[in-house]
Amino acid sequence: MTTILQAQNVTKTFGAKGNSYTALQNISLSIETGEYVGIMGPSGAGKSTLLNIFSTIDTPTSGEITIDNQNIVNMNEEQLSDFRRNKLGFIFQDYNLLDTLTVKENILLPLALSRVPAAEIEQRVEDIADTFGIREILDKYPYHISGGQKQRAAASRAIVSKPSLILADEPTGALDSKSAAGLLESLSKLNQHNQATILMVTHDAYAASYCKRVIFINDGQLFQELHKEDMTRQVFFGQILEVLAKLGGGHHDAV
Repeated sequence: MTTILQAQNVTKTFGAKGNSYTALQNISLSIETGEYVGIMGPSGAGKSTLLNIFSTIDTPTSGEITIDNQNIVNMNEEQLSDFRRNKLGFIFQDYNLLDTLTVKENILLPLALSRVPAAEIEQRVEDIADTFGIREILDKYPYHISGGQKQRAAASRAIVSKPSLILADEPTGALDSKSAAGLLESLSKLNQHNQATILMVTHDAYAASYCKRVIFINDGQLFQELHKEDMTRQVFFGQILEVLAKLGGGHHDAV
């Protein structure tokens, strides 16, 4: 397998000398092609900071990060902008859909910006709409559909350009249990059938149980790692809860 993400000794400190706070300390990890990895930890553990750094929204104070064999730490703003568009897919808790565009137009937007041929755009949108079960709402506007449908549309937009790495930030946080399960099943299907590489930050053990591997961080440092391997999702869910209990964070701990 190919390594998609490699982080070496990533540290992030906020504030000036004498009045600083270290959010991440010497984080080293790697993610291979086709992995579905969850990041968990108590409130203030550094989960969101780590995701922001991997997504190039923020920069580390020190350390090295390569994604798809490109060092993102040394890139300038223009290079980062191109890198985000071509290599990364983002799924946010609040959807970030454009109300003035139909669901279909929202999904195809990244392809249009990258000047993908029209026939290929049509095929890719149809394929991803089938994966996420939203073909019947493609011509509707975001304000006419449910929260679960919005999140599946947002996920489709993130994935339609076939990014090297999909970054999901609490993707089920605003969804009811049925909608959350539908989104998680679709992401799992995408991971299994298309070898999509997904990194998901979540506070929810149920969501994390869909991952193949879960990395726990605490006080800005790696704490423990769980691998699903051959166990059922229910058994994996139980193991995740046990680690969260050790960390002092429950099933619905805040981010």
